Amino acid sequence: MKDRNIIYRSEIYVYDQDRPLPAVVRNYTEEDFDDLIQIQSECFPPPFPSELWWNKEQLKNHVTLFPEGALCIEVNGELAGSLTGLITDFDPEHPNHTWEEVTDNGYIRNHNPNGNTLYIVDISVRPKYRKLGLGKIMMQSMYHVVIQKGLDRLLGGGRMPGYHKKADEMSASEYLQAVVKGELKDPVITFLLRCGRMPIGVVENYLEDEESCGYAALMEWKNPFK
Repeated sequence: MKDRNIIYRSEIYVYDQDRPLPAVVRNYTEEDFDDLIQIQSECFPPPFPSELWWNKEQLKNHVTLFPEGALCIEVNGELAGSLTGLITDFDPEHPNHTWEEVTDNGYIRNHNPNGNTLYIVDISVRPKYRKLGLGKIMMQSMYHVVIQKGLDRLLGGGRMPGYHKKADEMSASEYLQAVVKGELKDPVITFLLRCGRMPIGVVENYLEDEESCGYAALMEWKNPFK
């Protein structure tokens, strides 16, 4: 397949209960930066440190180095969420890594156009829009990018924010299996399962994340055409 930059735009309807609302999934651009930072502030309010929200240098790199991996969704003309990815070369035999390492701390200067894996850097949805299924819609849109670019998979580390409540009773791997079996629910892992992502293991020291006790579940979606 001939490689080219995707200018992604998909017009759809999302449902607020029984009420359809017009929505658009598209690539985000420099004109969206202020809104994207505002979304981060709503998704990660204090005491989350504001210096860890997106900054304009990071966002500039996203739209410059890999614009195909910079997606956002509008609902009724308002920016409601974003999903950011980069391409990396992933070796399933050596899965351990940290978020900082694989995403260049969100700056994606290590984006590798010749890699085999689209790696999810971040997904954010404004709290007031979180019952509309926007995260799943954006994730499915990123699957289109995986297919168009002929990559092997989409991959990312999923936080396990419910794990700290069970850490005294089970290992992180056992917690993940309990969520997969439906014995437990986890707000992030359950969401990723609903998006079609499959767990391939647990990595430790992925993020400084007390709720997940530093663990993350590696969650994969394989390109069905490969």
